[in-house]
Amino acid sequence: MSAETIASGHAETARFDAHGIEPIPEHGRDSTPLEQFWIWAGANIAPINWVLGALGVTLGLTVVETLVVVAVGNLFGCAAFGLFNLMGQRTGVNQMLLGRATFGRHGAAVPGLIQGLLAMGWVGVNTWVVLDLVLGILARLGVHGGSGTKYLIGGLIMAAQLGLALLGFYAIRTFEKYTVPLTVVVMAVMTVLAVARAHPHWSTPTHPLGDGGKATAITQLLTAIGVGWGISWLPYSGDYSRFVRRDTGERATVLATAAGVYLPSVWLAALGAVLAGSGGGGDPADLVARTFGVMAVPVLLLIMHGPIATNILNLYSCSLAALTVGVRAARWKVTLFAGVIASAVLVVFIRSDSFAGAFDNWMSSILVWISPWAAVVVVDFFVRHRGRPDVAALYHDDPGEPAFNRPALVSLALGIVAAWSWQYGLVPVMRGPLARLLAHTDFSWLAGIVVAGGLYYALGRRDLAPRPAR
Repeated sequence: MSAETIASGHAETARFDAHGIEPIPEHGRDSTPLEQFWIWAGANIAPINWVLGALGVTLGLTVVETLVVVAVGNLFGCAAFGLFNLMGQRTGVNQMLLGRATFGRHGAAVPGLIQGLLAMGWVGVNTWVVLDLVLGILARLGVHGGSGTKYLIGGLIMAAQLGLALLGFYAIRTFEKYTVPLTVVVMAVMTVLAVARAHPHWSTPTHPLGDGGKATAITQLLTAIGVGWGISWLPYSGDYSRFVRRDTGERATVLATAAGVYLPSVWLAALGAVLAGSGGGGDPADLVARTFGVMAVPVLLLIMHGPIATNILNLYSCSLAALTVGVRAARWKVTLFAGVIASAVLVVFIRSDSFAGAFDNWMSSILVWISPWAAVVVVDFFVRHRGRPDVAALYHDDPGEPAFNRPALVSLALGIVAAWSWQYGLVPVMRGPLARLLAHTDFSWLAGIVVAGGLYYALGRRDLAPRPAR
């Protein structure tokens, strides 16, 4: 296929993606800001956002307070996400590989390994969460199924998301482009019905405040679905923006990707808060059956779409992270392996719901590593390299460059400690001493950013003299 064919209307938008971690060539960079928007909107039209929106109310906040925290917090988190997408567009390189410029060629294996493992874990968690929702909704509609039904639905979802991830970016783009608009229509109907039927208590709490009171609830929500939500997507950003046309305006890329995360996240979280604020609790399955009635079936389809749209990104990015670490295999083979492992994790979760719930709560603490990692990467990319790193140097050992950038790795490690110290997570071990001391508040993301970013700038002051690309 010629470059002209690719550039003219995406004649074969679902073609196989044979790219690994090498820079995307110009003829393969045919993505537009609108297509990037659909990718990220699809990944965030997910039941977890609905559940997290209801979390604010169940923590003791009013519906209005929850909406303000979610709307304002996401402005900052999603702005950071949009900024990160510039890295992939400018270089044509996936996000974890860009870490070689920051942490050293071998030092980048540390965040790459962490990201790969977490992405696989998210595949299992997202699918497990949806299975419980699906079975709960079916039961309330009069359709009862046991563990066999759960395995069947889980297997179908896993097969669909693995197949798309194996094909790669172009198939992911096509899937999101044509399915997300339909899910938006369902969401719009859901919203109308919710506003008409839910009758929430807008300014009156429907649940008692927990330990620490309102400050604890606000900061926990800010971390879960406010500032922290956009930040949680940062390690994935360049994996998809590397396909954006080089001549595309950077402002358009930033706005499209930021909006792709912001709009569905805030919309669904607001919907969850409104439904929970009607006094029915935070059980999504109950909320669906009670509020939407005959619309529960289309809503069920939307809920099943959620993990597929999200996990195809997890599986694809997991394979890129593995290749960055040093795995020598074709991307699709690594993706297949990741899918097999994620399927095994899902089976474990299905067989032990209590363990899965605990693991889900633990996964909500990932900002402990993402926020300091992001701060170090931003300082290195935009200060040290002036936003234009030497891409060729990422793929070979330079005798003049250390294999491990010690200031970056030390800053990352101490930033993780700082983030943990001010985290008041759902798992007791993830409640740090500073969080306990300061009224059970959770500013883990802020502590990680300030400490890691500040330390890297201070420790590497001599090395952070701006370097133009060669």
